[in-house]
Amino acid sequence: MLKIESAIGIAAASSDKSASRPESPTVTPAVLPTLQELPEAVVVHRPPTVEPAEPATPRDLESLIGSHWLNRAGIAAVLIGVAYFLKFAFENNWIGPAGRITIGLLAGIAVVLWSERFRSRGYKVFSYSLKAVGIGVLYLSLWAGFQVYSLVPSGVAFVSMLAVTAATAAMALGQDAEILAAFALVGGFVTPLLLSSGQNREVALFSYVALLDLATLGMMVFKPWRRLLAMSFAGTVALYVGWYFSFYGGSELHWTIGFATLFFAVFAVAPLVTQKSSQAAASDWVLLPLAFVNAGFYFLTVYGMLVDVSQADAAWFALALALVYIFLSRQTQARYTNVDLAQKQRLLHLALAIGFITIAIPIRLDAHWITLGWFVEAAVLLWVADRIHSDLLNAFALTALVLGIIRLLAFDNFYSSRLLFNPRMATYAVAIAVLGAVSWYGAKRKERGARGIAGGALIALNLLALTALGREISDYFARQMVWENFRRVEIMRDFAYSALSMLYGAGLMAVGFWRRSGFVRWQALVLIAATTAKVFVYDTSALDRVYRILSFIALGVLLLAVSFVYQSDWLKLSSKEHRSLDRAKT
Repeated sequence: MLKIESAIGIAAASSDKSASRPESPTVTPAVLPTLQELPEAVVVHRPPTVEPAEPATPRDLESLIGSHWLNRAGIAAVLIGVAYFLKFAFENNWIGPAGRITIGLLAGIAVVLWSERFRSRGYKVFSYSLKAVGIGVLYLSLWAGFQVYSLVPSGVAFVSMLAVTAATAAMALGQDAEILAAFALVGGFVTPLLLSSGQNREVALFSYVALLDLATLGMMVFKPWRRLLAMSFAGTVALYVGWYFSFYGGSELHWTIGFATLFFAVFAVAPLVTQKSSQAAASDWVLLPLAFVNAGFYFLTVYGMLVDVSQADAAWFALALALVYIFLSRQTQARYTNVDLAQKQRLLHLALAIGFITIAIPIRLDAHWITLGWFVEAAVLLWVADRIHSDLLNAFALTALVLGIIRLLAFDNFYSSRLLFNPRMATYAVAIAVLGAVSWYGAKRKERGARGIAGGALIALNLLALTALGREISDYFARQMVWENFRRVEIMRDFAYSALSMLYGAGLMAVGFWRRSGFVRWQALVLIAATTAKVFVYDTSALDRVYRILSFIALGVLLLAVSFVYQSDWLKLSSKEHRSLDRAKT
């Protein structure tokens, strides 16, 4: 046993030391390794004895209750008690109106000064709570002096409240306390409500709000308090909307648009001013939704005022706003050092720009010109997306294209006495050209998704072409129909539909053979199969004998011609397919 103890490095303890040590707890002995399995030198340290700690949760809850909840309850109890005392004193005329206001002001200042004593001792939460009480008492005292007792003139009350707001903001910056800055903002935006006289003072009100917004923006340069931007924006919107529905009558158009533009500019440039570090702050989530809401609110307010004056001015305003966001997207990319946030902000600005362009088209144009505008926008976005390799612009191009196609098929009404050469065919031709561009750009790319979009665009192109030609046929024969020859014209129209399908299918098949495109040939086969079904099911019973004969003969010739081309294999399609199959097997 002594050899084993010596091998594992445990020195024998002297008898006197052993006697002085407390007995160690009994441990079940483990199976000892053999001498051959032991390393040459192994040192085993006895783990220090640690007293079991009490559960942390009860102690944390106790600390929370004692430091926070009792703090708030105590403040509330004191305020309620003082309020009851003052109410009793006021009811018994112990204190006059001037004395009441003086007591309120002195009490508010005293509470704020008293809170500094607790802050210096490390009780920040308690100190901020006391400051909130003191600041609130100051605002309410000034409000009572102006509104309730008419002891304080409006100008004096406004300057005094502004001084309270400025002092609170200065404390926030000096103590690096975002909560105090929030108190200052709340007090600043509440001041016009507390001092409202019910009169229309647009210039004074909005100038004051603009100063608050600019002060908030200036604070963002030095402090990463992004949430204050959201508070400032909410206060601005509340005061703006309240004034608008109370006083706006149209004569204030230029001043109102000017102030709305100033408010928009402050919050639009805020992301450029506030983002300086390469690491995103926890409150950076405010910047993206703020940019979106700011743009939407500004556009809706100005559009609502301009649309009653000039539709054209409203459209130009939307285009100007699009240019602003294109500029902001470039500035964001140039100035941001946080790559991830910069990319999100840039894409958002770009999306807003394209959105305003899309909105401007229906505002300015009418009828099918709206559809043409969306098609042209889609074509431009496709070209730009291909140049800068932007999937986002491709998505917007497809969105504009889909909007145009939906409007073309469901909403646009055309009337023209000229066959083929008319506005409807021109609009369809533009749509077909854009779909062709989508298919061409998609076919150049190697991604599976891009090729799928290219194939879908090609199918949509053919369907749109058939729809356009079918509507031309329908309008042409509709002009020929009178009661005496209604049936004969109807038969001619139905035969024309069959002839169109056969000719278009033959053309698709020729293109498929020429381009060696199985995808195009399959489209031709589907169209020919649909035409075959129509001829055998519908034309047999509905068409007159002559047109029935012509339909069957033309269809038969087409089917035989296609079959002969496939069987003769002029273009060596089968050998090409076999080679492809052999390569796939190997």
